[in-house]
Amino acid sequence: MLHFPRRTSGYVSALCLAAIGVSASSTILAQDSLSQASIQAQQTQAELQQRIDEADDATREALQRLRQAGQQADRLESYNAELAPIVDNQAKRIASEKQALTQISVTREALPGEMRQMVGQLREMIEADMPFLRDERLARVDDLEQMLSRDDASQADKLQRIFSAWRAELAYGREMDQWSGPLEGVQSDAASQGSQMAREVDYLRVGRTGWYYVTPDDRAGGVWSVADGEWEALNGDQIGEVRRGIRIAQDQSAPALLHLPASLVVGAGRSATEGRS
Repeated sequence: MLHFPRRTSGYVSALCLAAIGVSASSTILAQDSLSQASIQAQQTQAELQQRIDEADDATREALQRLRQAGQQADRLESYNAELAPIVDNQAKRIASEKQALTQISVTREALPGEMRQMVGQLREMIEADMPFLRDERLARVDDLEQMLSRDDASQADKLQRIFSAWRAELAYGREMDQWSGPLEGVQSDAASQGSQMAREVDYLRVGRTGWYYVTPDDRAGGVWSVADGEWEALNGDQIGEVRRGIRIAQDQSAPALLHLPASLVVGAGRSATEGRS
C-alpha cells in the first residue's frame, strides 16, 4: 500500500487549474477563429455583393445601349425608306446617262447630216411662206449653210445658231410687225392702179395670218393672197384698218380687233381674203 503525502491534493488542484486555463485558451482560440471566419465571410459576401452590383450596373448599361441601338436602327430604317425612291430614280438616271453616252459616237457622226437637213427644211419653209422680208430671211439661211462648211466653229455653236434661226422664224407667227420699204411682189391689176407710182410703202404683218401694205398717202393698199401669189387691192375702210394696225404695232395706239381680210386659204375653194384677221 502506497501512501502519498497531503500535498498531493494541491498538485491536483494545480493540474485542474492548468486544464481550465488550457480549456479557456482553446475557447478563446476557437472564438478568434470563428471571428476571423465571420469577418472573412462578411468580406467575401461584401465582395460578392459588389460584384453583383457591378454586374447589375453593367447589365443596365448594356440594356441602355441595346435600346439606343434599337432606336438608331429604327431611325436608319425610316431614313433608308425615304431615300429608297431617290436612290431608285438616281439609278435610273445613271442608267439613262450611260445609255446616252454609248450613243454619243453615233450621234456625233449623225449630227452634221441632221444640221444640214434642218437648214434645208428652214429654206423650204421660207420659200413656201408669205414673201415678207424674204431676202433677209434667205440671207440668214445662206449664212447657216456657209457656217456648216467651215471648221472654225464647234458643233455646239453651229447647232445653237440653227436653233436661233428656227426660233426667229417661229416668232414671226406670233408677232405683229410693221416696217417701210419698196413695194415688192406681183400685183393684181386693181392693186397696181393705185400704187404703181409709190416708191415706198408701209407694211403691216399680223403673224402669218395677214400681210398688208398701204401707200404713204393712204390712197392705195393691198393684202397678199397666198392662194394667188399676188397683192390684191384693199378698199378705203380696209386701208384705214391697216393704218390703225400700223399704229398699234408702233405702240401709238391701244390693241384692238382689226377688220381685215386674211392672206391664207381657210378652206377648199375659198380664198382667205374673204376672212378677217
